[in-house]
Amino acid sequence: MPLLLAAFSALLYGIADFSGGFAAGKSRLLSVLILSQVMGTVVALSALVFLTHGIPAGRDLLWGFVAGICGSMGLFMLYGGIARSIVAIVSPASALVGAVIPVLFGLMMGERPSTAAMAGSALCLPAILMLTWESGGGEHSRKSVRKALSYGVLAGIGFGIFFVALSRSSPSAGMWPLVGARVASISAFVIALMVSRQPFRIERGAWIPALLAGAADMGANILFLLASQTGMLSLVAIITSLFPAPTVILARFVFHQRIPPVRMAGLVLALTGIALISLH
Repeated sequence: MPLLLAAFSALLYGIADFSGGFAAGKSRLLSVLILSQVMGTVVALSALVFLTHGIPAGRDLLWGFVAGICGSMGLFMLYGGIARSIVAIVSPASALVGAVIPVLFGLMMGERPSTAAMAGSALCLPAILMLTWESGGGEHSRKSVRKALSYGVLAGIGFGIFFVALSRSSPSAGMWPLVGARVASISAFVIALMVSRQPFRIERGAWIPALLAGAADMGANILFLLASQTGMLSLVAIITSLFPAPTVILARFVFHQRIPPVRMAGLVLALTGIALISLH
């Protein structure tokens, strides 16, 4: 069951990225992020009714707050890197680092996946890189490459710690850690909006994609939280980090974008890796 939850979490993360990127292309980024995060908070509060019993401990709220702050940093670095540096480096680096951190943490905490699961994980890591691969678009200086790598690594660190922090909350806390995470992330984005002196404005064509992104992202968070509380973080994180796969597929069917051979190979590797991990 945890691996199935992780797979659906990856699907929803992919939908959230696809919708959020579409909305950000039509409106101001910070405004889109705030609206999507507010929508995610509504979903989290609704989930409290069905998946939470009792009052959360301060420790669980703190883990949620840490997750929210680090997740916000990850989004800032990712979108900042995409806007200011080399996408072909930023995106794969952030995806890989964001997957490796929780995997290493799980192994350090004593998790011991089976040989088949480890082999599947070994296939999924290069699959993540291949699924996020972009054409470099020519030669780049060492300085620009280092800049892009810095953005990608920092984004990945933010995402990786987000996964680890959520996994540290106790099952009895229910959805409260996610509420805490959203309070932290909304606060961070609102402060950034005020510091940049940008008006909060959502263009007409961005409302529905932004709301869908927020709902899908929180749905993915809920499934990841449930999966990490009942299964091995090292395996759950690997499967969840394959979220670029549904994004690639959606781009193919919605925008009729061609899937490059390297991404198609990544899809095959990802499916093979998931099949092996399921044998654990």
